[in-house]
Amino acid sequence: MTDWSDLCRAAVEDVRLALAELPTRADREPVVGSGEGGDETTAIDAAAESAVIRRFETAGVDCLLVSEERGEVQVGDGGPTRVVLDPIDGSLNAKRGIAFFSLSIAVAQGATMGDVEFGFVHDFGTEEEWTAYRGGGAYLNGHLLDGERPKDRIEILAFEATRTASVAEKAHAVVDLAYRLRIMGSLALSLCHLAAGRVDAVCSLKPARAVDIAAAQLLVREQGLAIELPESPPFEAAPLDVEGRSRVVAAGTADLCAQLFAALSA
Repeated sequence: MTDWSDLCRAAVEDVRLALAELPTRADREPVVGSGEGGDETTAIDAAAESAVIRRFETAGVDCLLVSEERGEVQVGDGGPTRVVLDPIDGSLNAKRGIAFFSLSIAVAQGATMGDVEFGFVHDFGTEEEWTAYRGGGAYLNGHLLDGERPKDRIEILAFEATRTASVAEKAHAVVDLAYRLRIMGSLALSLCHLAAGRVDAVCSLKPARAVDIAAAQLLVREQGLAIELPESPPFEAAPLDVEGRSRVVAAGTADLCAQLFAALSA
């Protein structure tokens, strides 16, 4: 039986080596192709993804791996297990040397978000390890999250998937809902911070893909918080693939999610 935690930790070290082999912006940012998710594939994206896939292949795992750059890759004999991988969530930060990016891995026994059983997110800036087990809680560095919840009123709202024009267009819509904005650059990590009560809500300004949220959403849900894909409900039925179908909104309650989405859609 696969020890997913140990396998994910080994993958962290593989990505770390890939980063070390491409130490500068000039090394990391050349475009080497186009990913299945629709974005340009840069050198650091490709190197990190290849390193993690090699790790899974040599570990003897049987699964269908879904990754941002290559799409679906059969590992071993394939089978019902689906592994959803974003080798570097926050790749622009990684390319520019900003220490806020992560490795995100989710393990599911099926093809939808509701089938995710294990989530793993590693922050390469703080070296924090976020994990969750369906029905078994959410953890930070191996310790059960203490249950400190986001505030009932949104003091800090994290915007993700942002361009300047998108922020300019939508920031005014949340003036009456959120006191301050944070734009940190990794949707997976922003959702982890929500799970720990460090921010009070998270939303993306463009459709979110399963590779970005599949692992971190489990921490959010294990904490009893709300997360929705309101343009393509229900959340649990969302396919574990690389297509973006809906913006994601997450907060302490479903009502706050609804208010936030209504404001952003006005």
